[in-house]
Amino acid sequence: MKREIKFRVWDKAKRRILGVDQLAFGPDGELVSIYSDGPDFSNDSEALVGEKPDLNKAVLMEYTGLHDKNGREIYECDIVKMHQVVLSPDDKIGWVEYTDKYGYSIRFASRRCRQSDWANDEGAKYEVIGNIFENPELMEASK
Repeated sequence: MKREIKFRVWDKAKRRILGVDQLAFGPDGELVSIYSDGPDFSNDSEALVGEKPDLNKAVLMEYTGLHDKNGREIYECDIVKMHQVVLSPDDKIGWVEYTDKYGYSIRFASRRCRQSDWANDEGAKYEVIGNIFENPELMEASK
């Protein structure tokens, strides 16, 4: 199955999310630049001339290839609300994460719902309601 490969980036220093147009890699495969669709993270006008971008201030988030019930793209670090249709009247809130072992999952506190389960689940609807960087209070509300 093919899917579109896309990223966005959280700029820790300026507390903003930017779309990513291009990633640049060095000769050893290390990420050296992130070019965004807005103010470039790697080439920000406030950076010093000749200064190497501090990619430790960036968090890359990959697109899962899925959309929520409203057609919104789902990325890593998104906070999603699961509208349960069967078995439970309560909506659950979790966040999307990627691990080598499980791939994309939705984390509900200490529980994990693997993508193979939630991407095909006919009994629940998912809605992106924020992300862990801009809306951490949504995670507190789910505890």
